[in-house]
Amino acid sequence: MLERLIGEANQGKLIGSLVAIAVVLLVYYLLKRVSRRVLTRVAGRGPAGESRVATLEKVTLRFAQVVVFVAMLIVVGGIWEVNLGGVLALGAVFGAAIGFGAQDLVKDLIGGFFILAEDQFHIGDVVRIADTEGTVEDIQFRVTILRDVEGNKHFVPNGQITVSSNFTAVFAQPVLDVGIAYKADVDRALSVMKDELESMASSREFKDSIVEPPEVLGVQDLADSAVIIRARLRVLADERWTVLREARRRIKIRFDKEGIEIPFPHMTVYQGEA
Repeated sequence: MLERLIGEANQGKLIGSLVAIAVVLLVYYLLKRVSRRVLTRVAGRGPAGESRVATLEKVTLRFAQVVVFVAMLIVVGGIWEVNLGGVLALGAVFGAAIGFGAQDLVKDLIGGFFILAEDQFHIGDVVRIADTEGTVEDIQFRVTILRDVEGNKHFVPNGQITVSSNFTAVFAQPVLDVGIAYKADVDRALSVMKDELESMASSREFKDSIVEPPEVLGVQDLADSAVIIRARLRVLADERWTVLREARRRIKIRFDKEGIEIPFPHMTVYQGEA
């Protein structure tokens, strides 16, 4: 049946096509295996290096898939003596038409290229881009995909990313502002805050997360209902939120124990006399 369908003369072409496709796929497989080693050497090792490797690997494999498809089309077309000139010319005209009407698409592609070239952020980083904050799930040619803390998925066109803030780049310096009552002893409150944060930094749970001794900066503001005192911690980037939550919890418990009031907004009303 196969002989009747394709004829004896075309059997060689069919076999040649299958061999060519197998060779192209084998080359793609080998490139896929080698790419991670090469990218690891380029990007470096460690958590940041692994994140960059994962990002570059996804983009590289997408590009390689396009190249493999085009290569198979050209090789198989050559074996079957198909004139691909008309197809390529039509593709060029179609591409030019798209280029005139899709300037935003070109802008997105260029933006995605510079995100990777400048190593702005990787897959797994927590970032704020185009007024959207979340964890980077994927960086594609046209869009960057974010997942926010509520699980919502956001697709941000790369061309709209004019400013990107990376919250997980090596280290972070979260600031801790605490309000105390005006009647409280400010110097004592600062001393208690410093003691509690230093105790936290030396604890078994957080000694690896807090990379430098805490800084108590002093009085930050004289607000309507409280005196704001400020401290700053230098921590591993991924640990900023965990450390900040625990620091607030410990300060609240310690201030309550020391009798230092953390006030709530209140108002004193004086009634006028007749």
